[in-house]
Parts: sequence; structure tokens; C-alpha cells
Amino acid sequence: MAAQIERYEEVGAEINALTYTHFERANQQAIAAEKAYKNGSARPLEGVVTAIKDETYIRGEITTNGSRLLRENVADITDPVPERLLEAGAIIHARTATPEFSVAAFTWSDLWGITRNPWNLDITPGGSSGGSAAALAAGLCTIANGTDMGGSVRIPAAQCGLVGLKASHGRIPEIPPYNIDPYVHHGMLTRSVRDMVLLYNLISGPHPIDLVSQLPKQDVAAMPLDLRGITIGLSLDLGFFRLDEDVRANTLAVARQLQTLGAEVEMVELGWDERCIRTAQMHQGAQMGRLLREKYENSASYDQLTSYARHYFSLSAEAGPERVQEANDYAQQMWQSLEHVFRHCDFLLCPTVCTTRVPADFDYSCDRLEIDGMSVDPVKGWFMTYPFNTLGRCPVISLPSGLANNGVPTGVQLVGQPYRDGDLLQLALALEAAQGPFIHCHHFPLQNQAVTA
Repeated sequence: MAAQIERYEEVGAEINALTYTHFERANQQAIAAEKAYKNGSARPLEGVVTAIKDETYIRGEITTNGSRLLRENVADITDPVPERLLEAGAIIHARTATPEFSVAAFTWSDLWGITRNPWNLDITPGGSSGGSAAALAAGLCTIANGTDMGGSVRIPAAQCGLVGLKASHGRIPEIPPYNIDPYVHHGMLTRSVRDMVLLYNLISGPHPIDLVSQLPKQDVAAMPLDLRGITIGLSLDLGFFRLDEDVRANTLAVARQLQTLGAEVEMVELGWDERCIRTAQMHQGAQMGRLLREKYENSASYDQLTSYARHYFSLSAEAGPERVQEANDYAQQMWQSLEHVFRHCDFLLCPTVCTTRVPADFDYSCDRLEIDGMSVDPVKGWFMTYPFNTLGRCPVISLPSGLANNGVPTGVQLVGQPYRDGDLLQLALALEAAQGPFIHCHHFPLQNQAVTA
């Protein structure tokens, strides 16, 4: 605990990943954890330094969700995930930054300022769980949580060289009303797949508050999958995304590594198009967008919103019944295409983000974005995660695939068949066993130095 607090004092200010810190309380809990190890009563996560996103409720603590409107919002419940982490002995020493209402794939807000990528301070760490990812990559915590409605765990995992899991919908419990939305997932960020397996086993399984989570609990053995006889479909673009060349090259390198391990990798065509963007926007607008507008789209609140939150409100207002039905129809077409791939492939491989060059202060309400010389949708055109929120019953894990030319990590997604989370995690274990964790004692950002602009 002392080492990670010291690390925060060295580099925390310029990365700006944490909102609230509880270091005095955490130090006392660390002393108690030492005693638990000495007397043999230590729990699975006893003393593990944990950062929790400033969107996730912990009873009695302020939860701002990156909004000036929620500066005094004290939670009266605890979400199932931090509840289970605390029961397992984790020490929550800090809360992590998020964009306002978690509606962006970058992390800055008028309340907390800009969170920066510890690998390259000019670049975003991703979002919306960008504070968690930046803190974990920089050594300010040992594990961190996140939430994922369109990629908000996997995008920052890729941007910061981490492992990020979106489990099958219902495997990890969530609070109402978000639990009934199949796009919404609670998840974790870790530095290794082995850590992710440990955490998955601790936080997954039925919870009384969440009807959707009432699936039989299935713990995962920390055993790498034998890839001989396994077929993995590879799609570089899912049909319509543009890629930076270094993202493409690093994805192909992972495919070759899987072949070396015994898997057969074959190119597949999904035939998806830009309707994926519209499908996700209409669903999110009809669900979370409607809830946010009902609460905050009024004269007393509107002027305090960030520019991108106001833009998000305007986009979500387009989600009328006909457009929602069109989105639902296209979602079924997406599944039919992926199901056809799964008839002969056990898994799907694709990039997580298309570019590592999105600035830390990017604002999709007014900024343009180009990839490979072409303009793309500034809201959703630069990451490849949300199609698998549309198809939320498929588990997806993002793994580091290398470094881009600007020093920012790249990532790949491994997509599993519905509810086969164990198979997916064991595939990821096999890849990690061959390559080793991306972040380790000799390889992580800003090692042994303070951050300089």
C-alpha cells in the first residue's frame, strides 16, 4: 500500500486517473490484512489494492459519474461487484475518473479534468473506464473495475496494455435498472489473464438483486486451453472499420502466434456495415439515453453538462420506435452472420481499437477523426467493441497485442460463443502462457520516474 501511494505521489497528478483517495483508511486496512496473513485468516484478495470507478456505487461514498451535477451524490447501496471484492478482502483505496455519465470512449470531464494515457500523455487512455485503466497501468493499484456498455472496459484495456473482460451478459451481476440491458456489463481490468480468471471466479455468479444473473455459477480452472484442433476466425475490419497500419500488423502477429500454438486461423467475412453504429446508438439512446434525459435535460441542469454529454443527449433523442425496431432487426442480422462463422470456428479474433492516435482532450461533439486518411464517425468509428455489446451474450476479452508507433499499446479481442466464458478465458491463458504478461516488472510505463509533460 505504501509503495502504490508513493507511486501516486510521483506520477498521479499528470496522469489524473483518480478522483477520490482514501489512503488513511486504506493504510489501516493494510495493517489489518498483514495480521490476517499472519494468523491464517486471509481471504482470497486480502490486502489487494483496488481502485473502483467513480460510477460504481459503494454505500456511503460520493459517486459523481464525472458530472458536476452529482458532486454531492452519496450512494445508498453497494454494487454487487465491489461488494464481492470487499468480501474477498480487497482494499478500495481510490476512485477512478470517468467521462460524464460514462458516455464517451475518452476520459475527461469538466469536474475532474483530463485523464491521460501513461504510455503517452498526449493520448487518451480510452473510456469510459479510462481512469481505472490508466491507474492500473501506471502502478497506482493492483486491480481495478470498470463497466462496459459499448466497450468501456475493453477500449481502455487496449489503450493501456491491460486485460479487459466483457463476460456473457448475466454472468456478472449488476444493479437495476442496468442489469436488464443486454448491452451493459460490469467487468474488471487486470495486468494478466491469470488475475482475470481469479477475479472472474470471485465476482461472477447469481446475486439476489439481479434477476438476469440467475445462471448456474461456473468457475474457471486456471488451465490453458490446448489449441490443437481449435479453429479461430480472423476479421481485421468486421466488414467496415478502417485500421491504422500498426494495429493491423500487431493483430496479424497475434494470429501467427495462435497458429504456432496449434490453432488453425482462417480469414472470415462477417459482412457487417455502418448500420452497426446506428444499431448501438439507437439501443443506447432508448435505454440509458432516455434515463439520462429524463433526469438532466432541463434548464437547471443542461448548462452544467459537458459538450459531449449534450451531444449524446441529442443523438439519443433520435431513438424513436421505428428506429429502435430497425436496430433490433439489424442486431438479428448481425447474429445470423456471426452464428454462421461459429458453425466452423470456435472463436473470433479481431482488433479492439482501430487507432491509438485519439488525443486525450478529444471531444466527439466538435472534433473530426481520420483513420488511414479517411474520416470516420467521431463517436464510434475508432473502436470495434460495441458490436459485441449488441451481441451481449458472447463473452469477449481484450488482450495486448503490442505497441503502436507512438508508444501506445494496441489490443485484440477474442470473442467466444454465447455463455462459454470458461473456454474463452482458457484460450487467453494459452496465449499468455506463450507470450507472458504484457505489463511486468521490467515493462510498464513511466518506470522509476516521475511524469514529465
